Amino acid sequence: MMHGIKNTSNDTFSRLMGNGLRYNVPKYQRDYSWDKEQWSDLWYDVLQMIEDQDSHYMGYLVLQTNDDKNYQIIDGQQRLTTLCILILAVVDYLKKLPGTEEERKANEMRAQNIHTSYIGNLDMLSLTSVNKLVLNRNNDHFYKTYLSALQKMPKRGLNASEKLLKTAFESFSNYLSKKFQKTEELINFVDNLVNNIFFTVITVTDELNAFKVFETLNARGVQLSSSDLLKNYIFSVANSNDLHQTKLDELENIWAEIADILKDNQVSEFLRFYWNCTHKTIRKNQLYKTIRNEIKTPEAAFSLLRNMRTKADIFMALKNPSDELWRELPDVAENLHLLDLFNVVQPIPLLMTAYANLPEKKFSSLLAKIIIITFRYNIICGKNPNEQENVYNKIALKIEETKSFDIEELKSGIYISDEEFEQTFMYKEFVYTTRNNKIAKYILGKIEKFETSADVDTTISTLEHILPDNPNETWDWEDIKINQFRYRLGNMTLLEAGKNKDLGNASFAEKKEVYKTSTVPMTSKIGNSDIEEWTEENIEIRQREMAKKAKGIWKI
Repeated sequence: MMHGIKNTSNDTFSRLMGNGLRYNVPKYQRDYSWDKEQWSDLWYDVLQMIEDQDSHYMGYLVLQTNDDKNYQIIDGQQRLTTLCILILAVVDYLKKLPGTEEERKANEMRAQNIHTSYIGNLDMLSLTSVNKLVLNRNNDHFYKTYLSALQKMPKRGLNASEKLLKTAFESFSNYLSKKFQKTEELINFVDNLVNNIFFTVITVTDELNAFKVFETLNARGVQLSSSDLLKNYIFSVANSNDLHQTKLDELENIWAEIADILKDNQVSEFLRFYWNCTHKTIRKNQLYKTIRNEIKTPEAAFSLLRNMRTKADIFMALKNPSDELWRELPDVAENLHLLDLFNVVQPIPLLMTAYANLPEKKFSSLLAKIIIITFRYNIICGKNPNEQENVYNKIALKIEETKSFDIEELKSGIYISDEEFEQTFMYKEFVYTTRNNKIAKYILGKIEKFETSADVDTTISTLEHILPDNPNETWDWEDIKINQFRYRLGNMTLLEAGKNKDLGNASFAEKKEVYKTSTVPMTSKIGNSDIEEWTEENIEIRQREMAKKAKGIWKI
């Protein structure tokens, strides 16, 4: 069992909604957001489940409780809410089925029983329902007043999520009316729905443990909404003094702007990077605990969100080299493309701080130096990127304080020595992937520029393996040697796409004839050389020469 978990079980919808249990969507969790595609998927999944006489798994449901009776839904409110809406559509349709007076009364009793079992007790006098599921502050009034009470819903004046709740109910009602005409079919449908749909329910005692669960599951590829959990905590702190609604609306608007800029699923990543701009570096698994320890007052919560808002734009711009922010800074855009190609994020907090505190020229200079460090440290030598975080963090804190940085501090511990860089480069290979091919083309283009001043457009050139990936019998190479040398940089060159297309597994002599016609100097040089046979020695000599040049190209 994962650390911090009170209980884990596989529970059916029937078991979840029974025994007097109540579920509450925290006040500041996101509004209902499922749409037609998701309702339709659920509907057809249930029909398939019934046809196969099988069960249907709904994923993880993360709950928080202190008394085992009242639960906060930390993750899973969309699925649980949608199932309740489907049950309500069944209840409503059951009441409308035609039949004798006796049959209609029987169906009324069945509908009442289903409602009580899975939705809540309906007060016939006030026409309100004491529900097992309580939605958030923007949705619960509509859910309680119209859906669970099965009252006529208004057509106008609904917010976006209320419209989705209304449309979900209407869609399920339409599905049911087309599929079922008999009471027995409908009751069988409900029995299958509540008894054969199940969740993996994880119960925790507090939000800190819930966040640990989220991080653990996300690391395993199960994407839970840890950003919602962070939002809930920040808003609960902000509202600890019962702030006026206008203040809460302001907070909601700031969060909505941040989520819109970050496309919502990057909120947790951004918050950690934002924090590391101005505080000592924290790891991903420390984020929630750190926020809880530092943000304890409404003032601190408001300050955090406002500062996050100011940094959100630059965060996204740093991750998007085509952002309009870099339109007048082509060198910055080019280096951000490389940072993206290198797939390295450790410098982001430093760059966020640098952009806010340094003149454009100094920011551009810092980024260029980071690219060189990244190329040596990450791409060629393959060192652990986490080691860079502490170095970048110290410089970020210094820039925040002094509006300047020291190049020697930037190099400290993460600038690979010339000797190590050259030695590693001499044996570097790039096994075929789309990303590796782009990196290899970038390297060859830079070396060509350094040697001949020729600007080769690597976006339209192809990466040519001189020794083919799968050489034919004209290549007198042992299999073990092919595996050792075919992906080495010394075996690669740049070639025009049209020329590369027809080469395939051609012999070296045939390839040389094509290389002679290339406009890429390094490639035509091979074509016009007196090399008659392409050997491992040729590859090693060529890569050794590349390594010496690389030492001067990627150098601070």
